[in-house]
Amino acid sequence: MLERLLTSFQNIFKIPELRTRVLFTLGMLVVYRIGSHIPTPGINGEALSDFLQKQGGSLLGFLDIFSGGSLSRLTIFALGIMPYISASIILQLLTVVIPHLTKLAKEGERGRKKIIQYTRFGTIGIALIQGFGIAIGLEQMNQGAFVLNAGWGFRLMTVITLTAGTGFLMWLGEQITERGIGNGISLIIFAGIVARLPAAVAQTYNLYEIGQLNAFLLVGLALLMVAVVAAIVFLESGRRKIPVQYAKRVIGRRVYGGQSTHIPLKINTAGVIPPIFASSIIAFPATIAGFFETPWVQAIGAQLAPGSLLYTLMYVGLIVFFCFFYTAVVLNPVDMADNMKKYGGFIPGIRPGQRTSDYIYSVLTKITFAGAMYLAIVCVIPELLIYKLNVPFYFGGTSLLIVIGVGLDTAQQIESHMLMRNYEGFLGKGMAPLRGRSS
Repeated sequence: MLERLLTSFQNIFKIPELRTRVLFTLGMLVVYRIGSHIPTPGINGEALSDFLQKQGGSLLGFLDIFSGGSLSRLTIFALGIMPYISASIILQLLTVVIPHLTKLAKEGERGRKKIIQYTRFGTIGIALIQGFGIAIGLEQMNQGAFVLNAGWGFRLMTVITLTAGTGFLMWLGEQITERGIGNGISLIIFAGIVARLPAAVAQTYNLYEIGQLNAFLLVGLALLMVAVVAAIVFLESGRRKIPVQYAKRVIGRRVYGGQSTHIPLKINTAGVIPPIFASSIIAFPATIAGFFETPWVQAIGAQLAPGSLLYTLMYVGLIVFFCFFYTAVVLNPVDMADNMKKYGGFIPGIRPGQRTSDYIYSVLTKITFAGAMYLAIVCVIPELLIYKLNVPFYFGGTSLLIVIGVGLDTAQQIESHMLMRNYEGFLGKGMAPLRGRSS
């Protein structure tokens, strides 16, 4: 097993195109991590970091996961990629209700590029609002002790810096998607979480040393993580196969079709999108609220803190909503039924056309509901337990889901490149071991 993995990793660098893509991706992620340590000008970073570290059990501590620790240090990437995710959510929702955007979505590559352009504009707009809110909040927080020179100069500098940081991350993610391996935006979040895991392990061990976490709870936490990881790996690979039969067609002396195949529908079609989108929705008002000391604003922030009833209900509700919404966006039963009918395919026992569409819709609804429940349980239950134990959020279900989900997706893309060049993939699928040939 280990020997096969090592051989497969070596084979990655024997394929010129794949080697270039992997190295480009790693290089861009290194740039991201370097930027995550560049402080925002005009701030007493050490005092602010100490203050925010104490907020580890709050929503700010949870949001710090998605910025890779940049929020707690208030670096140039403090807003992270969340404004881009928020803008993507808004555009996808508007695509359903605005005819012009609906038309663009159906225009193929040209329409997709136009929607991406709108998303970029929306990202900058949201980053400007959040950046200004953080600047005002920092001036008010702790009697302005974290700001060296308060005023409009500081506010303008902070807004420009944080917005530019988000804009750069957006560009970085797009470059990774286009010229690297995997989804760039997801990999940026992935890299931020992984980079903070060693510190989270050390923090948890410190809790054990000072007696806040006993050996029984430590072992229980480890077993919980193993169980969550196993569940994620198992269910992320789960498929519901719908059998499809193609009718025979005689053209001249040749017979075409007649073969049997299937439509593989993932239990979790939406992947890591729902928890990321749900976190982004909750983060938009709560990020600003966390920087103000006004009583009623603090009350709102407390209600949105992880572990609270309102937070849990909102998080579960948004996860379920985005599971169904995203599945509806990427899989259209009517189009699937029409394409099957066009090429002479049918589901045994189901009439082509509307009946086929209804059947696919019914199956999709059932597995999407199951997938939504799986995501909600994996993301929420470990988070609640971890909140009660006061250990870092990096061990929570959301973090593990993102790390494993993005890791599996990236590994599958690398696997596809390797199989195309007659190399055995390190997931061990698709073909027998072959000696690679240079290309």
